[in-house]
Amino acid sequence: MTDRTISNAAKLSGWRKSSHSGNEAGSCLEVLDHHPAGVPVRDSKVPHGPALMFSAANWSAFVAALKESRP
Repeated sequence: MTDRTISNAAKLSGWRKSSHSGNEAGSCLEVLDHHPAGVPVRDSKVPHGPALMFSAANWSAFVAALKESRP
């Protein structure tokens, strides 16, 4: 697996809240579009914390699986 972690996600700019995150203050996932190395994902409550870096193919498969599991 080639996915990685970015130790300080605050070093990157342009984060957006995922459309799959709720409006509640508790669970907010942020995604950084158009990163050259893949798709970084972080917890918005911990902006200086780590971000997971997914390959574009793995992220697309994950999003597709979420869409398929919707009732």
